[in-house]
Amino acid sequence: QVQMQESGPGLVKPSQTLSLTCSVSGASITTLNYYWNWIRQPPGKDLEWMGGFDTSGNVYYKPTLKSRTFISRDTAKNQFTLQLNSVTPEDTAVYYCLGARLLGATTGDFRGQGTQVTVSS
Repeated sequence: QVQMQESGPGLVKPSQTLSLTCSVSGASITTLNYYWNWIRQPPGKDLEWMGGFDTSGNVYYKPTLKSRTFISRDTAKNQFTLQLNSVTPEDTAVYYCLGARLLGATTGDFRGQGTQVTVSS
């Protein structure tokens, strides 16, 4: 059974960097043929795909977030991370990590429970 769990601070100040980690168990992010993604849902809005990578480590970003987003993976720990720079209150959202068969998907076979991140001074 694949499980995913997000971790990281729940409060970030404007202009700072948001950093989250997703820990995956029950499957390897380097061998299970999925895209491993970060998605988010701001209050009152739809789910938004932010970016992800494939089993080969190729990383893909939503174009409008690409300049502020960095996704990396630690294959030894079977984890991957999200860094979002220069955050504003508009980045307040519930952030999820997601395992999906399609690139750019906001739903998939595996998803963490989500973590609330609030951007506020």
